[in-house]
Amino acid sequence: MEREKIYKKIQKALIKRALGYDFSETVEEYSSDGEQLTMVRKKITTKNVPPDISAAKLLLDGLDNQKNGLIELSDEQLAKEKDRLLALLKEKNENCKG
Repeated sequence: MEREKIYKKIQKALIKRALGYDFSETVEEYSSDGEQLTMVRKKITTKNVPPDISAAKLLLDGLDNQKNGLIELSDEQLAKEKDRLLALLKEKNENCKG
């Protein structure tokens, strides 16, 4: 399950990067009068990270692969899919002959 959590985190980060996002940056300036620090100025700036074309392309390629059934399958899943398809072919073949 850990692998799945990592995959989801990467996917969320990639989507965020592909679409672009805003974030706030806080800068605080302090002054020292003897032993005590006091905040003199606090500046909050909103910055924008524009969409990243490479991230968008990677996401779209991944979606195309999922649509085409090219997602990563385990050996067990591949064997089950093979058996299912062979049974379907056999059934179709028998229906055509009969």
